[in-house]
Amino acid sequence: MLIQLYENMLKPRLIEEKMLVLLRQGKISKWFSGIGQEAIAVGVTMALKKDEYILPMHRNLGVFTTRKIPLYRLFAQWQGKASGFTKGRDRSFHFGTQQYKIVGMISHLGPQLGVADGIAFANKLKGNNQVTAVFTGEGGTSEGDFHEALNVASVWQLPVMFCVENNGYGLSTPAKEQFNCEHLADKGKGYGMESYIIDGNNILEVYTKVSEIAESIRKNPHPVLLEFKTFRIRGHEEASGTKYVPQELLDVWAKKDPIENYQYFLKEQGIINETLEVELKVKIAHEINEHLEVALSEDQIISDVTNELNDVFKKSVYQEVKHDSNSKEVRFVDAISEGLKQSMKRHDDLVIMGQDIAEYGGVFKITEGFVKEFGKDRVRNTPICESAIIETAMGLSIAGIKSVVELQFADFVSSGFNPVVNYLAKSFYRWQQNADIVLRMPCGGDVGAGPFHSQTNEAWFTKTPGLKVVYPAFPYDTKGLLASAINDPNPVLFFEHKALYRSIRQEVPIEYYTIPLGEATIIKEGNDITIISYGAAIHWALESLEKNPDISADVIDLRTLQPLDSETIYNSVRKTGKAIILQEDTLFGGISSDISALIHENCFEYLDAPVKRVASIESPIPFAKQLENQYLPKDRFEEELKSLLNY
Repeated sequence: MLIQLYENMLKPRLIEEKMLVLLRQGKISKWFSGIGQEAIAVGVTMALKKDEYILPMHRNLGVFTTRKIPLYRLFAQWQGKASGFTKGRDRSFHFGTQQYKIVGMISHLGPQLGVADGIAFANKLKGNNQVTAVFTGEGGTSEGDFHEALNVASVWQLPVMFCVENNGYGLSTPAKEQFNCEHLADKGKGYGMESYIIDGNNILEVYTKVSEIAESIRKNPHPVLLEFKTFRIRGHEEASGTKYVPQELLDVWAKKDPIENYQYFLKEQGIINETLEVELKVKIAHEINEHLEVALSEDQIISDVTNELNDVFKKSVYQEVKHDSNSKEVRFVDAISEGLKQSMKRHDDLVIMGQDIAEYGGVFKITEGFVKEFGKDRVRNTPICESAIIETAMGLSIAGIKSVVELQFADFVSSGFNPVVNYLAKSFYRWQQNADIVLRMPCGGDVGAGPFHSQTNEAWFTKTPGLKVVYPAFPYDTKGLLASAINDPNPVLFFEHKALYRSIRQEVPIEYYTIPLGEATIIKEGNDITIISYGAAIHWALESLEKNPDISADVIDLRTLQPLDSETIYNSVRKTGKAIILQEDTLFGGISSDISALIHENCFEYLDAPVKRVASIESPIPFAKQLENQYLPKDRFEEELKSLLNY
C-alpha cells in the first residue's frame, strides 16, 4: 500500500510534466496544474471504493489516474479527439464517466457540490452504504452553491464528503480575500456537520484520515467537511503565471512537496531505494509515451452536423399508453395531481422534491396526501435553495433515479438558473449523461400576484438546446403530457398556468395515459386565419372567437414549445394564408418571434398578410388588477385579430 500511494502520486506528476511540454508545443490548448497537490486526489481516491462516485476538479488528475482510466483516452480528451470522453465538445477535465464513477466539473464550479448531494441521496435511498466525495477549492466556497449544498446535506444527513482544497489562491485572489475566518473547516459548525483540517501535502495523513472518515460515513450516513491545507505551485492555468505570489511563499511550499517528502520517508524506512524509484519512473514514462503515441496518431474529429444534433438529447422512445372510456370531470389542478400520483405508482423510485410539498401538500395543494401514500423519502420538503435542489435532481439522475422538482413559482427558477441551462441542458451533449428530471413551473398572470409570482418565463428556456418545454392549456393534455414528461429521460420544464388551476374543467380519463411531446393540436378549424397560442392565452383566443362567431379560424394549441410542432403550423398557414400568434409573455424575444420568422421563411408564398404577434406590454407584470389588465394582451387580441383579417 505504501508503494502504491507513491506510484499513484508519481503518475499524475510525470503526466503533468509531459503535458507542460505539449502545451508549449501547441498540442494541447490549456492546462490547469495540480503539481504539489497530488496527495489529496490520490489519497481520497484510494480511500474510496471503486464503485463510489468522485466529483473532481481540474486540479485532480490523480483521481482519474488512480481510477486507472487508460491514458490514451485522457490524452485524446485533452486534444479534443473522438476517443476522449466528450467527442471534442469540451476540454480538459470537464467530463464524467459512469464506467469509472467519476463526474467531472463545469466551469461554474459550485453546481457539482449539489450534484454530489443527489448521488449521496440516491445512495441513502438505496441503502447501499456508499459514500460520495466531491472536490472544490477555497474560491468555490464563496459561491452560494457551496452553502446550499452543505445545508441540504446536513438537513438530510447525506453520506457525502465535501473536500475543499485550500491552495491559497483563487486564480490571483488570495484566500484572505475569499473568506474572513481562520479555517474553512470552521464553516462546518454552522451547518451542524463534522469538519476536519488535514495536511493536504502528507499522503499518509490524507489516506488514513479519509479512510477512517469514509468508513464512519458508510456505517452511519452523514456529511463531513474536509479542509485540505495545500498550495498551488504553478498558475491557475499556465497562461496566468504566478507573479502575484510572493517568492518566499513559493519557496516555503516547495519544501513541502508531497512526492519528494514521501519519497524521502520511504527511503528512510527502507521501503524503496533508488533502483526501485528509477524503475517506477521508467515504467510510468513508458506508459505515458506509449499512450501518447496512440492519441497523437488519432485523426482529428470530422464535424458531422447530424451527429451533433442527435446528441443534444438522449433518444427517447415514446411509450404510448392508451386510456379507456372511463373518465370524470376534473379541474386543471386535479389533473396534475392525479397524473403525478399515477406516475409515482408507475415508477416506484420516482422522487418529488420542493418547498412545502410534503405534509403541507404544496402551496397549490397538488401533492396533498402524497407523504401518507409514498413516504417522506420520496416526497421531500426542501430548504429554500432552488439551485441545490435542481443540482440534487441531477445527482439522482446520474445514480439512475428519476425526479420531479416543484418550483414553488416559475419566477423562482431564476435562483437555480445556472444548473438548468449549464448542467441539465448540456450534460448529455457533453458526455452522454442524461438529466432525467421534470421541473414543474407554476406560472402566469391574471391572478393579481405581482412581479415576482406572475411571470411566464418559458422563453428563457426554449432557446437553450438540451431542454424540453411543455406548456399545456387543458386538463386532458396536462395529465397525459405530464406522464410523458416524466417518462422522457431528458430535462423537461413543465409550465402550469396558475390562473387555470381551478378555473378550467374537462372530462379526463381516470386511468394513466400518455400524450406525445412535440405534437400540437388543432382545437378549432376554419379557413380565414390561423391562431397559434398556448397556455392561458388559448382560452383568451377562444373567448374572442365566441364573441365573433363569423370568424372562421384554425386554432392551434402548441402544447409543447420545445420541440415545436412546426409542420402543424405550416400546414394550417398554407391553408388559411394568415397567421396571428398570441402569447402571454412580453413580445420582444418571446417564442412568437421565432414562430413568426419560421412562418415567413417556410410559408411566405402562401401569406396574404404579414404574420401578427400579440403579447404583453414591455414591462414587468404589475400587481394592481387595473394595471395587470392593461399589461396582458387579453383584451387587445380581438382588435388585432380583426385588423389582420381586414388586411
